[in-house]
Amino acid sequence: MRYIRSTIATTAALLLSGAALSTAHAAPAAPTAQPAGTNSLYAPSALVLSIGKGEEAATATVERAVTLTCTPRADGSHPAPVAACRELRAVDGEFSALKSSPSHTMCTRQWDPVVVTATGVWQGQHVSWSETYGNRCEMEGSLAEGAVFSF
Repeated sequence: MRYIRSTIATTAALLLSGAALSTAHAAPAAPTAQPAGTNSLYAPSALVLSIGKGEEAATATVERAVTLTCTPRADGSHPAPVAACRELRAVDGEFSALKSSPSHTMCTRQWDPVVVTATGVWQGQHVSWSETYGNRCEMEGSLAEGAVFSF
C-alpha cells in the first residue's frame, strides 16, 4: 500500500513538473483572427460603386451597385473587373481623373440628375467619392465610355 501511494505521489509530481516545464517553454499564442487582406503583401483595394437618381449622394436613390476588388486580383460583382481595375490603376485611383474633358457626346439639357459614387478602400486608403451629372447622357459622355461605371 505504501509503495502504491509513493508511486502515485511520484507520478503526480512528475506530471505537475512536466506541465510546469511545458508551460515555461510554450510557444506564444497565435494572433487573433484579423480581417481578410491584413496578412497580404498588398494594400487592399475593395470598392462599392453605385449609380443613382438624385442631386446628392446622400439622398440619391441607388439604381445599381457593384463591388470591385482589385488587389490581389480583379474580382467582384462588376461585369468587367479586369478592365475597371486597369483604368483605376492608370489614374492611381483618382476617380475625378476618369472624366473626359470635354465630353464628345451630344446630350439634351434635360435635368434628370444622376449620381455616381465610389466608397471603400483603394491601395489601403479610404475612398469616398461622388459626382453628379445633369442626366445619364452627360454621365456616360463624361466618363468616356470607361469600364469603371459601365454596369
